Amino acid sequence: MPQLPPTAAVLGSAVAALASTGLARQARPRHLKASARALRTTGTSAATLLALAAEHRPNYPGLVDDLGTLTFAELDDAARRLAQGIVERHRPAPGATVAIMCRNHRGWVLATVAAALLGADVVYLNTEFSAPQLAGIWARVTPDLLVVDAEFLPLLPESPVPVVAAWHDGADLPVPTVDELVAGHGRFTPRGRVPAGKVTILTSGTTGTPKGAARKLSPMSVLSPAVTIIRRTGMRSGDPMHIAVPLFHGFGLAMWALALFVRCPVVLRRRFDPERALADVAAHRVAFLAVVPVMLQRVLALPEPVRRAHDLRGLRTVLSGGSALRPELAERFMAEFGDVLYNGYGSSETGIAALATPADLRAGAGTVGRPTIGVPIRILDGDRAPVPTGRSGTIFVGGQQHFEGHRTGSTKEVVDGLMDTGDLGRLDAEGRLYVEGRADDMIVSGGENVYPQEVEDCLARHPAVVDVAVLGVDDAEFGQRLVAYVVTRGARPTAGELTAHVRANLARYKVPRDVHFLDELPRTPTGKLLKRELPS
Repeated sequence: MPQLPPTAAVLGSAVAALASTGLARQARPRHLKASARALRTTGTSAATLLALAAEHRPNYPGLVDDLGTLTFAELDDAARRLAQGIVERHRPAPGATVAIMCRNHRGWVLATVAAALLGADVVYLNTEFSAPQLAGIWARVTPDLLVVDAEFLPLLPESPVPVVAAWHDGADLPVPTVDELVAGHGRFTPRGRVPAGKVTILTSGTTGTPKGAARKLSPMSVLSPAVTIIRRTGMRSGDPMHIAVPLFHGFGLAMWALALFVRCPVVLRRRFDPERALADVAAHRVAFLAVVPVMLQRVLALPEPVRRAHDLRGLRTVLSGGSALRPELAERFMAEFGDVLYNGYGSSETGIAALATPADLRAGAGTVGRPTIGVPIRILDGDRAPVPTGRSGTIFVGGQQHFEGHRTGSTKEVVDGLMDTGDLGRLDAEGRLYVEGRADDMIVSGGENVYPQEVEDCLARHPAVVDVAVLGVDDAEFGQRLVAYVVTRGARPTAGELTAHVRANLARYKVPRDVHFLDELPRTPTGKLLKRELPS
């Protein structure tokens, strides 16, 4: 098995990538001194990235949200004042855990950086969690402080954990707010080196109880995906970035960290609205847009005059991630907006593992691209031996981004330093990766293995289909049978027309036995299907 690329190779790529952004050319000796000082104090953390951005571009817009614009210096100052307020109000012990349950806005950013300044562990809570889900994870998370949008206060379990409200409507609240702590305290200055806290991202809980994937950031784990994205997209320092995906998700968190790393202004909105997103791209001259596939669907569903009303000529990169990007959707999007679409693949446990360019998407429909720099990918069979090129197997991912295990104590299988993703896929002769679906989603019908994603992709190519999910249900005769849940546009086709479409393109045993028509599929904000909410 080939050895992992040496650290020197990744660092060499990082130097070349930074040079291509223009960031290195703008650096001055005082910036280098500030970098060394920040790294000695807060290591590789959000606090360090923001401090460097504030030193390098203090008066440059760092964030645009529903409340307006903050410069990098204003963001850094507010985060340090929040950290001081937390210290004086709550006196967290070393190694404390701060839980954050916020939508996309400055409160999330300030809480994240303040926690890093204090050396606290951070747990990000999904804003779609219900009260029972929160109650179920509370004992396992055991936070010492919770920063939460006021709208979620009624969902919180009874607990002595102190709470700070982030986003609020100005009404009287029973807890202090981020605004009050920022306004009422001075700047926090760490005394000596701050220990690196862990960052935990909870899974969406679409198929069971959410699990937390914890990791500590290291220079190599940050550099590998950052360098890959910079080099393949041509990202430049100062390019405005609109992060439409939730920041509590690993994809959103990674994009925000990348924006800080390259000193890019970030546009955030508390809720995604496709027309507002296009307006933001035009108004803020956004060059980089981070989305999940369902957001692309919603943009394309807008009336053509609305889509054409905005000047999007500055948009050079639309990065899709978080869930599977169907070939049909990629083709429709690029047909209208040009070759700006990129497709990423990764997980909370392994980090960003692969990235497809527009050329990859055109050459290999459905690909998630080539591995990120310094991240080997292998396809292994049931005996954990490599399979031939083009053959399907389990995807194993290496590199420096692996998590440290779930908070429940469980972890993933590791073979020769590569971690099991739980996904099935294959590599083509050009080294491009194709993900065929989750290993536990595979359906065995009449003794034949069926990957739902292949059937979903086929149905999605029918001109009347907007969204689709295919599941296996118990069947007395076949063991399992395929059931399709379909959302359509315009005149609704019959179930027979859709099954005939599949029969004309796939093997007989891949044809759904049942078709259910829905107005909308239940999905999380990152586009993952909520199977438990589908009708039986």
